[in-house]
Amino acid sequence: MYTRIYILRFPKDIIDQPIICNLVKEYGVDFNILQASISLQDEGLMVIELMGTKASIKKGVSYLKKIGVKIEKLAASIRRDDDKCYQCGMCTGICPTGALFIHRPDMAVLFDPKKCTGCSLCVTVCPVRAMEVSINRTVSAVGT
Repeated sequence: MYTRIYILRFPKDIIDQPIICNLVKEYGVDFNILQASISLQDEGLMVIELMGTKASIKKGVSYLKKIGVKIEKLAASIRRDDDKCYQCGMCTGICPTGALFIHRPDMAVLFDPKKCTGCSLCVTVCPVRAMEVSINRTVSAVGT
């Protein structure tokens, strides 16, 4: 599964439209709203994680741009503090990309940052908070 995090800015004239619903129904994109501030008098702001195939997210992002949503991509990076980690393996069961996995036969919990999409699911399940996330804004010209 392909995952990306975006900041969406909705002009006030389209706030009342089912935009996120259309992403799901028309483009097959799943979502997780991380933060939202929307009122009918002002611009809407939403931090959203989009999940699906790379092609479906690309088409969904094109749809958002076409209707006037301003999009800014966020890059999330995950880091593991090896001094805190005691190799319980909780994170391996929730990692959707296989970036966290158990190496056999020694049963070591390994982390491959190249496979990590920054979804941060591992951060919430780690009992000792060995996984850390940092979110950085990237340039405004967004592809996927």
